[in-house]
Amino acid sequence: MFTGLIETTGTLQSLRDSGNGLSRLTVAVSDGWAAELGIGDSVAVQGACLTVVDASENVFSVDVLKETLSRTCLGQKGRGALLNLERAMTLDRRLDGHLVTGHVDGQGRVLQVGHDTEGDRVVKIACEQALLAGMVLKGSVALDGISLTISNLERGSFQVSIIPHTWQHTSLHSLRVGHMVNIETDVIGKYVQRYVSLGQGESKLRLQQMIDAGFS
Repeated sequence: MFTGLIETTGTLQSLRDSGNGLSRLTVAVSDGWAAELGIGDSVAVQGACLTVVDASENVFSVDVLKETLSRTCLGQKGRGALLNLERAMTLDRRLDGHLVTGHVDGQGRVLQVGHDTEGDRVVKIACEQALLAGMVLKGSVALDGISLTISNLERGSFQVSIIPHTWQHTSLHSLRVGHMVNIETDVIGKYVQRYVSLGQGESKLRLQQMIDAGFS
């Protein structure tokens, strides 16, 4: 489990087919961040939860399944690409982002990178309706592993507003129109959506039960 608060960024050193349906992804990190990683640790790379198989002070490697490459944008990245990195959260610190599982739901395409009428940095993303169904205005979404707030929802797209610190210290500043990004919708919203949709005949009763429980 992660928070969506990026600890540092690294660069893609290599992505090689290692057989048996696996690829070996190697990431270089210049600030010594990788020195704290241990074999078997979970690390989010562009929002995808992966397991460390090798690590030194400035380089670490993870194995990636074909399923992960097909569902995420990792397979589209070239050598030198900037990657967002976060170690698994611990239970002894504040949860300043939101609950991020590292299980990417799908991809989106960048439609716009710019500023809104108030001068705030914004990114507009097109994605499938199935992903949009799990989003709410002012709710949370993880974009390439970054915890962000949805500032606008439209048919076929959504928008996030980004503060300068996040823009400067993540891979967001390298985004261009047409780029693909990893999307993970809010895990709590997924459970609510699933609960309500379990049965057409029971949905109203379940909704009333939720309201009675305080989810109004």
